[in-house]
Amino acid sequence: MPAVNAIRPPGPVAAGLKIALFGGSFNPAHAGHVYVAEAALKRIPCDYVWWLVSPGNPLKSAAGMADAAVRLAGARAIARHPRFIVTGIERDLGSRYTVDTVRALKTRFPSVKFVWLMGSDNLEQFDRWKNWEKIAALLPIAVAIRPGSTLAALRSKAYRRFGAKRFRLIDGRRNETSASAIRALAKKWKA
Repeated sequence: MPAVNAIRPPGPVAAGLKIALFGGSFNPAHAGHVYVAEAALKRIPCDYVWWLVSPGNPLKSAAGMADAAVRLAGARAIARHPRFIVTGIERDLGSRYTVDTVRALKTRFPSVKFVWLMGSDNLEQFDRWKNWEKIAALLPIAVAIRPGSTLAALRSKAYRRFGAKRFRLIDGRRNETSASAIRALAKKWKA
């Protein structure tokens, strides 16, 4: 892993800024991701949303995963809000796991208030993430309610463990777009 202090910020950093860290494969990035990021701006509220395009997700198969550069370009194409910053900083950090990314960013930018941002579909399996309890201890987590997982908090081991002390549920006009559905449609059209 490169020296944390050598990592350049992907966007503005200053004391007191609140930045939502929106990690994911973005395979592909879509309107549902935009909904989650917009909900964060309005409901947390935060100053910026950093879209952390993962070089690889340890919980997902590499089969069918587009190249990181393609996913990064796709996220940049759809995340057109001036307070959305799409970055491949996890690749630069050499981090494979969220807990390592969060630790590195908090070390590098100690005066920034970070919040982890995820869709409710991820909340249901959050307890499968490496050191998930440590992630919840390191920073608050905002969960945007997504169609198909509106009851995620009731089923989530992590939410039952920490509840509103560490998790904040945010809601708004929901978007039903999903990366899985987009990939399935693309596969159907190729056949």
